[in-house]
Amino acid sequence: MGQKLRVLFVASEGVPFAKTGGLADVVGTLPHALEELGVEVKVLMPYYAMVKQGKTPTTLIAEDLEVNLGLIRHSFNLMAPTTPSPFYFVERDEFYERSQLYGTPRGDYFDNLERFAFFCGAVLPFCRALDFHPDLIHCHDWQSALAPVYLRQRWAGEDILAGAKTVFTIHNLAYQGLFPQDKYPLLGLDWSYYCIDGLEYYGQINLLKGGILCADAITTVSPRYSQEIQTPEFGYGLEGVLATRAEHLHGILNGVDYRDWSPETDGLIPAKFGREDLKGKAADKAALMEAFGLSKDLADAPILAIISRLADQKGFDLVEQVLPQLMKQKLMVVILGTGEEKYHRWLESVAPKYKGKLGVKIAFDNKLAHLMEAGADMFLMPSRYEPCGLNQIYSMKYGTIPVVRATGGLADTVTPVGHPSAPGTGFVFTDYTPEAFLKAIHTALDAYADKELWRRIMVHAMDEDFSWKVSAQAYLELYKSLVQ
Repeated sequence: MGQKLRVLFVASEGVPFAKTGGLADVVGTLPHALEELGVEVKVLMPYYAMVKQGKTPTTLIAEDLEVNLGLIRHSFNLMAPTTPSPFYFVERDEFYERSQLYGTPRGDYFDNLERFAFFCGAVLPFCRALDFHPDLIHCHDWQSALAPVYLRQRWAGEDILAGAKTVFTIHNLAYQGLFPQDKYPLLGLDWSYYCIDGLEYYGQINLLKGGILCADAITTVSPRYSQEIQTPEFGYGLEGVLATRAEHLHGILNGVDYRDWSPETDGLIPAKFGREDLKGKAADKAALMEAFGLSKDLADAPILAIISRLADQKGFDLVEQVLPQLMKQKLMVVILGTGEEKYHRWLESVAPKYKGKLGVKIAFDNKLAHLMEAGADMFLMPSRYEPCGLNQIYSMKYGTIPVVRATGGLADTVTPVGHPSAPGTGFVFTDYTPEAFLKAIHTALDAYADKELWRRIMVHAMDEDFSWKVSAQAYLELYKSLVQ
């Protein structure tokens, strides 16, 4: 291929602009890794209030571009950072000028179908405005799932998209974009596509299903998750649809950007450190204790950290069940995240009860997240399911040993301590029960008590390399196979 491969990312979030989870980390880092491999990448996402109010100044690129929602034509402006960046933003305040991306703790926004159908519809006018002919459009999760559908059903005759292929990445199959049938006319699609082999799903519209059926290739964010979602336990009702597309389904493990997540270069932590010299970790631990108001009497006890969406998927029902037993032991627990209202209320009620031993912050706080990775001793991820997970990967680089459940990307990235053929990098349990979770934590605490053993585990974990280099190359090979 003589000229550069041209790829358009269509995604609802990306760091450093807007984030609710791992999707944003991927969208914020994979394009740069692809650019290093010689790919021309542009990223399209909504112009949320948090983008507008963020630290990156933006400028107007094009105005009064148009998208139809049903029979009504709406306009939008196209914004971009003033400094060189692959990112572009769809500005329409009616849809995106909100405090959160998808909803509040009480529930999703009532007009999410309109918001993200409009966003997907903006792909064509975006490409026209920039005279950008993508070879491939890479879409992420249900919010962008209509783009592959539109490419097949609405944009088939558009020269600027002629020959474009699509990759659709499932970051979390549980979130599918389900909406009532009576909103279907807003999508601008023929009713013939509202059927069992299209967007219809038990009398509702299912946007994710459309992306799965129409994309040229489907990827998940770890090899194990690509297998799991074809089973009833993890398929969330779409295992049959995925089975019909199994030959087009690929599991590619997420990478991480160690320029942002390495204790040797991290500008957000008080003391840097590395595998050869771990002294800085003690200073970071002291700073973490101070940040959460933890008792200085526990300075030699381990800190167990959780940075997570506060949700059932992340195993918070297990956390709730084991916390009283943990609080009886000589250790500290720190928790950072936002999510389901029931867990907000629970954490707000238990935090005062265990003052000095339990630190809680219900927020998104990137600087504090870095301090927790650097200063904690263990990282807890008891997920019910986990498509990839990034925090266990960050944790290992900081010598913060993960305690995880053997599912999805957690199983693909954490080698159990005691594994016969490889040095262990964490503690793994299988059964989704509080007993199994607690047992894994106790095994980790026993290892922590043996300082020489713990140091060896830390060094093995810090040696692991999950940079984007391998994963970006895997995506590039997939792109080339589709385009050629």
